[in-house]
Amino acid sequence: MIQDLCVTAVPLMLASLGALFTELSGTLGVFIEGFMTLGSFFAWIIAGWTGSVFWGCGITALCAALAGWALARFVRRTGANPFIVGLALNLAVGGIIDSLSITWFGTKGVLRNPGITLPGPLHLPLISGIPFLGGILSGRSPFVYSAWASTFLAAFIIGRTRLGLRLRATGLSPEAAAERGIHPEWYREGAWAAAAFLASLAGAALTFRVGAYAPGGVAGRGWIALAAVYLGFRRVWGTAAASLVFALAEHIGLSLQGLGALPATALLGIPSALALVLYTLSHSIEKKRSRK
Repeated sequence: MIQDLCVTAVPLMLASLGALFTELSGTLGVFIEGFMTLGSFFAWIIAGWTGSVFWGCGITALCAALAGWALARFVRRTGANPFIVGLALNLAVGGIIDSLSITWFGTKGVLRNPGITLPGPLHLPLISGIPFLGGILSGRSPFVYSAWASTFLAAFIIGRTRLGLRLRATGLSPEAAAERGIHPEWYREGAWAAAAFLASLAGAALTFRVGAYAPGGVAGRGWIALAAVYLGFRRVWGTAAASLVFALAEHIGLSLQGLGALPATALLGIPSALALVLYTLSHSIEKKRSRK
């Protein structure tokens, strides 16, 4: 059960970490959903072209990071509303992918295995020797290790380095940060690049977990990742814990779907409904804290 939960939580953990970076920089990562969709499509296609899952995910993530940086630069140079820009990206992605899929493959439906070997479980002796955690993570997919490694790295960067301190200062008061010689725009652009990188990996993890690219496979997880940031009180480990909670809701929904207890559409909406409820609760808790 716990092992399955870790696998299910991987896309949300990666996407919510990216959303956390943008939140700490002072902007809402509305574009997470779009980059997850792009990552799920292009990682699959490039992996088929190169014959390597590693290169498929790596090239896609790097291109996504560059696109995220360019998007942030566009917002800064033009003064555009970052929420509207992110929403426009999300809306445009579906049409772009459908057009490319029809042009390249003659269909905008499911794309099956392009002749590549899907990543199998990894057995890392250093991980296996860790009490409790080793038993959960040992023999998992590379994406599971990537998600947890990214979480540890993000916790270190945000909480223990000058880079993390300046990133948080940028989000709290860009004017005060600028007075101290910090360039807030640089950190925001870097945060958008990191968020796009992680979101594309999250989309790739979804696709390779299923073993095929399916339109609509992201299914609103980018928005749930935004809720996870607030449920986790804008902290790395809190965000990771929130991702596990949403993954548990998804796992329960899939289990109930197999039993036929409720309509499939209602079960698929469980994570989104939970996100709304938990976001409301976390927002109320934050308000009470601020009043004290």
